[in-house]
Amino acid sequence: MNAKNILTAMVASISISVSAHSAEVGKPAPDFTAKDVKGDEVSMTSLKGKVVVLEWSSYACPFVKKHYNSKNMQKIQETYTAQDVVWITINSSSPKSRGYYFDNESFLKKAEENGSKATHLIVDDSGAIGKLYAAKVTPHMFVINKEGVVVYNGAIDSKASMNPADIAGSQNYVSLALDSVLEGKEVATPKTPPYGCGVKY
Repeated sequence: MNAKNILTAMVASISISVSAHSAEVGKPAPDFTAKDVKGDEVSMTSLKGKVVVLEWSSYACPFVKKHYNSKNMQKIQETYTAQDVVWITINSSSPKSRGYYFDNESFLKKAEENGSKATHLIVDDSGAIGKLYAAKVTPHMFVINKEGVVVYNGAIDSKASMNPADIAGSQNYVSLALDSVLEGKEVATPKTPPYGCGVKY
């Protein structure tokens, strides 16, 4: 493959809108097109008309483990994908980040081992999508309404701990946002400080 073909393949793999710089609440979600771990194309443009959740994740992170080992994340995923919400789990870890990086095969395997109910899994090893959304930690969560507008940006819940016992007594901001959006209501808490492991760009 010559240099031109290599460049074309790279551009086809992940295309980023240069007009957007971060996912601000009340503004259109930054557009991207990427292949998921199964080779299916995913783009924000094609998902207009759907409610979308973006979940930044790395299964090596103890804060992510809190929500997966307790089955909390899978329960939320299953509850809302059953209501036609598209759930996209993204790993933006660099291949240089030992322990946090997963290639397509290992990310899919780890997701299956954890019982993930996500609609799509995306390996963003260049960090392009993560930087486009200014994703800071795992898990960093975004909810996008049917009009393609960001309506929630922040933490999964109100207790910034690694202890699964704290889940029951916390407010789940993502569930609250999704319930509001699906009922056609305004999201009461649209932005919170995300907590977790720093994304390993």
